[in-house]
Amino acid sequence: MEEDDVTIREQNFHSQVREYIICFLLFAVLYIVSYFIITRYKRKSDDHEDEDAVVNRISLYLCTFTLAVSGGAVFLLPFSIISNEVLLSFPRNYYIQWLNGSLIHGLWNLVSLFSNLCLFVLMPFAYFFLESEGFAGSKKGIKARILETFVMLFLLALLILGIVWVASALIDNDAASMESLYDLWEFYLPYLYSCISLLGGLLLLMCTPVGLSRMFTVMGQLLVKPTILEDLDEQIYCIHLQEEALQRRLNGSSLHTYIRGGFTHQLNKDLENIRNQRNKLERRKKASGWEKNLLYPIVMLILLAGTTISVFMVALNILYLLVDETAMPKGSTDRGIGNTSLSTFGAAQAVLEIILMFYLMVSSVVGFYSLRVFESLTPRKDDTTMTTIIGCCVSILVLSSALPVMSRTLGITRFDLLGDFGRFNWLGNFYIVLSYNLLFAIVTTLCLVRKFTSAVREELLKALGLDKLQLSSSPTDPESGKLSANGHQKTL
Repeated sequence: MEEDDVTIREQNFHSQVREYIICFLLFAVLYIVSYFIITRYKRKSDDHEDEDAVVNRISLYLCTFTLAVSGGAVFLLPFSIISNEVLLSFPRNYYIQWLNGSLIHGLWNLVSLFSNLCLFVLMPFAYFFLESEGFAGSKKGIKARILETFVMLFLLALLILGIVWVASALIDNDAASMESLYDLWEFYLPYLYSCISLLGGLLLLMCTPVGLSRMFTVMGQLLVKPTILEDLDEQIYCIHLQEEALQRRLNGSSLHTYIRGGFTHQLNKDLENIRNQRNKLERRKKASGWEKNLLYPIVMLILLAGTTISVFMVALNILYLLVDETAMPKGSTDRGIGNTSLSTFGAAQAVLEIILMFYLMVSSVVGFYSLRVFESLTPRKDDTTMTTIIGCCVSILVLSSALPVMSRTLGITRFDLLGDFGRFNWLGNFYIVLSYNLLFAIVTTLCLVRKFTSAVREELLKALGLDKLQLSSSPTDPESGKLSANGHQKTL
């Protein structure tokens, strides 16, 4: 009996060590990728080692950690679905014994823990540390900035805890709820993270439909559109005339010192826009036939199919919610992975669900940066400040943490939420879940209808040649009037 107990303890020990090593390797890969992404957009600074350089480096490491956690939250549900299908297909394979329910639950718990840590501790610390200068009268340096940062974090924690205390007291005023108000670990943090997840779900609900319609525009900018009833040579000729006219005006304005600097800046901006249009037209002219006539329609059809399938699955989920209580999203504490398939059509449906999840995540990010409220957070290559990077990391963390919840709420997958993700209070509210599905389906459909009707209108204008009236004019200024396509000035 003692030998059996030792053997069981050794097996548990080796299993835990194996799980820790796998989690560390997965996170190391995500951290390295996140570091290269952030350094690609971060504004380049000089190599002089000073106090601000140290602060920026620490904030960079914290942002990289947060972005890696966001990546882990995105891959969490797809990895769990793949693991379940692999274990169903190869239940006794020796080489996949490391893939078990304990590992999957451990990953869910770690992502939940690190998401809370990044959202409530690391990112506020990085922001306050970056903006701190030390208290007045104290000796300047890293220690003074760290002290000010911790004081600001303490005040922020008191403010947030006070808001949550008042909100929870107003919502639930029974005796049991009043007693739980004094339980920090078991009540405050899960309740606070549940509120954050609800806000993240609402943010996804606002960004994803916009992103689904915006994806067609983004892919249209990346790919070469087919040339239908368009004379590219004529358009390039008109662009050349506008470019030459702007260049002459710019050369003439440089000879006269009395011309305002703002006017010269506007001319440079207009000239850059004209050159960008010329480059795009020349790229369309040089593109091969298969790229214009085959690749572009295929990509557009794939995007349309993905969006249509997503809306169709949400519509089916609405019907399931009305007739079946098991369609409600819920958490699971069962550690058995690989017992039953959660997809009706097996591995094929599991692959489709994973593709839709990634598609929805990419669309939500595109929609987030397309909204006017968040346009200032759009990262620019080699020209993004650390404050903007912190805002981007927090936003992506909120979106990615809500992705598993949204996927389960919309019925994209039937895989139950594990760990703390299944403990959110609002998941058990039927009216919230039903309203969420209805709003997603309606808003996405309206965005797509508006997108395609505007696209059809633009193509009709191009086919009739009416778009050339807009192409033949450049931006105006109050002093010198308009430029026509032949480069002559029109007087007002």
